[in-house]
Amino acid sequence: MKNNKSADKASILIIYTGGTIGMKQDPSDLTLKPFDFSQILDEAPELGKFACRIDTYTFNPIIDSSDVEPALWQQLAQLIYDRYDEHDGFVILHGTDTMAYSASALSFMLEGLTKPVIFTGSQLPIGVPRTDGRENLISSVEIAAAKDGEGHALVPEVCICFDNMLMRGNRTTKVNSDNFRAFRSENLPPLAEAGISIRYNTSLIRKPEDWSRPLTLHKDLDTRVSILKIHPGITPQVVRNILLGDQTRAVILETYGSGNAPCKEWFISIVKEAANSGKILMNVTQCLGGSVNMDIYANGKTLKEAGVLNGYDSTTESALAKLFHLMGRGENNTWVKTHLELDLRGEISK
Repeated sequence: MKNNKSADKASILIIYTGGTIGMKQDPSDLTLKPFDFSQILDEAPELGKFACRIDTYTFNPIIDSSDVEPALWQQLAQLIYDRYDEHDGFVILHGTDTMAYSASALSFMLEGLTKPVIFTGSQLPIGVPRTDGRENLISSVEIAAAKDGEGHALVPEVCICFDNMLMRGNRTTKVNSDNFRAFRSENLPPLAEAGISIRYNTSLIRKPEDWSRPLTLHKDLDTRVSILKIHPGITPQVVRNILLGDQTRAVILETYGSGNAPCKEWFISIVKEAANSGKILMNVTQCLGGSVNMDIYANGKTLKEAGVLNGYDSTTESALAKLFHLMGRGENNTWVKTHLELDLRGEISK
């Protein structure tokens, strides 16, 4: 295993999966096409000023983020696992639409991280004059290479770096499609902010109990999860089809406010039927910020009594990834339910 000392020259692997950041305008037909990431220093010469070695890996074919599937997460996790001893940090260039899903998934699939895994991308291609991609990439590489005086990574987590903010990946949601501040982490402050210098919020950064512990890879995922967004006028047929679907093992209920949903007899009856059949039901709030607390209002208590589990302040993206991960580890739903309400990777506040 690589001996990480503070004096060592850090090695960073940049992984390009696809997305806007890797596009350049073809001078012949003016269309946007992916460029050769082995020539990344031509686009971001500032990277050459860092005291680190930069290697690149490009997925073939590259993937539009709206086409991302769990198979990509498995490939990414395996790649990082295979190259783990060769590099001190990893920067994943990814389309923004599903970046929060991918970052959440990898946070659960990579257990015992001692090195940074930083997702980033851009709203404008890196080859255009006003691109945000260059700054996002430079900050991500600098953070991925940063070590403390003992040679340990400053941020050994799966994160998203965007618009000068470093956010825990499984706490982050895309909130804007046409603004450089595309992502927010409403329930956890940034782990770092890039200004004249990079300021680290060290009290929030998760550190391993044992820096010498080997990385554990969890590639098995069970994707039999549905999402039911509660809304006024929702019909019994819709609720029944989702909660009682034959191919559904778990359902995320996106509820109002602090975890409330209708308390109409037909609704609660279907919820109870689903819970009694063994399905895993998880309550997360539709709100960007705040937490589920099913002990405040009668409607929330009714859900709790019907067998719905508390998702606390989890994002929907994180809840989905967590269910995929836990369900992938076995068919025992009781075990999954027990671990679902635990804070495994800093994804919830309890």
